Amino acid sequence: MANFTKKAIKESFVKLLNEKPLSKISVKDIVEECGINRNSFYYHFQDIPALLEEIITEQAEELINSYPEIDSLEKGMEVATDFAIKNKMAVYHIYNSVNRDMYEQYTMRLCRHVVTRYLEVAFKDADVSQDDKDVAIRLISSSLFGLIYDWLNSGMNEERPADIKRVCELCKGIPELIIERSHNN
Repeated sequence: MANFTKKAIKESFVKLLNEKPLSKISVKDIVEECGINRNSFYYHFQDIPALLEEIITEQAEELINSYPEIDSLEKGMEVATDFAIKNKMAVYHIYNSVNRDMYEQYTMRLCRHVVTRYLEVAFKDADVSQDDKDVAIRLISSSLFGLIYDWLNSGMNEERPADIKRVCELCKGIPELIIERSHNN
């Protein structure tokens, strides 16, 4: 029963977040939406930021566990932006709240995961120093993170996922260049 209640709280919160800004959602709104009492909410969560953090963390873990290997940046970024597209208003409300940092951490974590898994495949048989691998991961994941934030700043219009896809296409061949340059230095 506790897992059912906790799940209902999360679903009600995401539903409300898709309807109105985070600052306009109260515990009262959440408990009324899912038909429980306040004590039940506080049994599971300290407050709304704790609820938000758990949802964001679980979403990141779910995506990371669902894609242990990534053979293309395009596929990885499609996965990373899919939740945002499906929950556009909720993400937009989080992005425009005082809790933006939670979503930034989530987004960067996903970008790093996508790039790390992609480069693990690309560097599989290559002799590249760990320092060079780390720099490549930071460079590419920071670029993708910036593109996602540019997309969020633009109001999440439909053109940005195409831009992200195009950047991923333009990045093809970068692992090979890194391998080559790593050997030359």
